[in-house]
Amino acid sequence: MMVRKSLHFEGPRQVGIQEEEMPALKSGEVLVRAISSAISPGTERLIYRDLAPKGFSADATISALEGDFDYPFKYGYSMVGEIIQLEADVDAQMLGKRVFAFNPHESYFTANIDDLQPVPDSIATDDAVFLPNMETAVNFVMDGKPLIGERVVVFGQGIVGLLTTSLLAEFPLEELVTIDNYEVRRNASLAAGAERSLHSQDLAHLNELWSEPGIKGADLLYELSGSPEALNAAIRLAGFGSRIVIGSWYGEKKTPLELGREFHRNRIHLLSSQVSTLAPEFQSRWDKNRRFEVAWKKIPALEPSRFITHRFSLEQAAEAYRLLDQHPEEAIQIIFDYT
Repeated sequence: MMVRKSLHFEGPRQVGIQEEEMPALKSGEVLVRAISSAISPGTERLIYRDLAPKGFSADATISALEGDFDYPFKYGYSMVGEIIQLEADVDAQMLGKRVFAFNPHESYFTANIDDLQPVPDSIATDDAVFLPNMETAVNFVMDGKPLIGERVVVFGQGIVGLLTTSLLAEFPLEELVTIDNYEVRRNASLAAGAERSLHSQDLAHLNELWSEPGIKGADLLYELSGSPEALNAAIRLAGFGSRIVIGSWYGEKKTPLELGREFHRNRIHLLSSQVSTLAPEFQSRWDKNRRFEVAWKKIPALEPSRFITHRFSLEQAAEAYRLLDQHPEEAIQIIFDYT
């Protein structure tokens, strides 16, 4: 019987590697050997810090993530592997192919072939592992609907923020400004196409710069920092009739929301954006497959692997999560290598 090694979140700030017997393949399934998986810095740090809501579904749209956030459990959703075995009813040409899977961190896994995405030959594994982040960034840009000549601000330059910035940099905006408190991310943001990347302490400068009558403030803002306090900063920076796309997942983190000042008078639109679904206005012409096609096309153009800052083996998982928890200023994207 084949045995795999799986990462388990065992409790607050506790992870462990467990050996599990591999289940037998069922009709339509394949066996995949993991090559690389990416830690989701925002979500998995919440889980590690015990800030994910208990009794809340991990992801009802992904079969490999059935269950909730009650310890112990497996998590992860950015995996690239190689098909090493398949059932007779699966196309034999898939044997040996690289595939992407929304699957937890583990050395081997079984999946229905229909739940996997073949990785294009032209895309390196280190780039392919960013597919969920790129899809999320595409979703944020679609929901924000940036217009020519707009002032756009992105709060948070973690990996999803950086990819969102990279996509927005392709638009003919008046200005693209990003906000992050960590220098390594601000530098990466400038390389991704932001015209300015500021520490949150420097926001007053933007208010002074964008102070002309009639068009004071920003037109479009993204709150992708994972910090609820940043939403209040976005509200203060937003102009009349502007829109704020909230892509952060705060988990159990809470903060008083300032709705009595700028928000009350400025007719600001707050929009919740999450990648599991598409906004209703797109559903007549878009589905997740079309959005995936866009994400795959943008990956080689933007080369997200340049944002990888650290690599660990699965056996070093405890060290990887301590780094993410204690020194987030050093890490942008952490990868588990299985080969």
